[in-house]
Amino acid sequence: MNAPLALIDTHAHVQFDAYDKDRAETLMRAHAAGVEAIVLVGTDPTSNSAAIALAERHDWLYASVGIHPHDAANFGPDHHALREQAAHPRVVALGEMGLDYYRMLAPRPAQFAAFEAQLELAAELLLPVVIHARQAADDALAVLTRWAAASPDRTNAAPLGVLHCFEGDLDLALRYVEMGFFISIPGPVTYPNAAERRAVARGLPLEAMVVETDCPYLTPQGHRGQRNEPAYLVETVREIAKLRNEPAEAIAAATTANACRLFALSPADTAGKRAP
Repeated sequence: MNAPLALIDTHAHVQFDAYDKDRAETLMRAHAAGVEAIVLVGTDPTSNSAAIALAERHDWLYASVGIHPHDAANFGPDHHALREQAAHPRVVALGEMGLDYYRMLAPRPAQFAAFEAQLELAAELLLPVVIHARQAADDALAVLTRWAAASPDRTNAAPLGVLHCFEGDLDLALRYVEMGFFISIPGPVTYPNAAERRAVARGLPLEAMVVETDCPYLTPQGHRGQRNEPAYLVETVREIAKLRNEPAEAIAAATTANACRLFALSPADTAGKRAP
């Protein structure tokens, strides 16, 4: 039997209530599949706190805290609570944040205000950002281009962040890479009709790629109809390997190294820390 691939799930929501009945078992399955670290991404004050609390209990779990565009209308000018959460030692990034014109659960002005305020906070705290951009490619690119241009020292010193569940073509992906962002490939790359995502996975420089589940959402093809979970990240990585005609071990090694760089983790922070 082949040894498990060593993987990092850069975007998961195992703190969500979808896992309340089997969270420990979910983490055990991730361990068995070779997942060495998981970044638990918050979307509002409650899920941020839950991500931090879970990361405090497991030294292979980390947290990212932010306000999702769906909750942007509730994000006031005083973001003391988010600043306090971001200062926690288990927090490795700020977000997810961004723009979502698909569901439009918050008005565009509120989304812009929350997005830009969080970018300013991330620049101040020197944290990478986790970006959500759904059917808002042009506006997200404009905001991030302005922000990146105003942060030349950060661009040179460390990655600016990651485009989570990247939605766009290869040209757009490469523009973000040039700015200093990583591109995250999710489970839908396994869908036979996902031509654009598959083209990005083929053409993206491997040094710019990370992988994610976005669980409990976006379950890969082999588990369609089920709740997603970190253990299924293996299927995504193996599909990327097929698309690129490269060994799965090479994809796993590169995306894991990239995730360590993105979140300022050392290999010692992840390898061998998979016991829930």
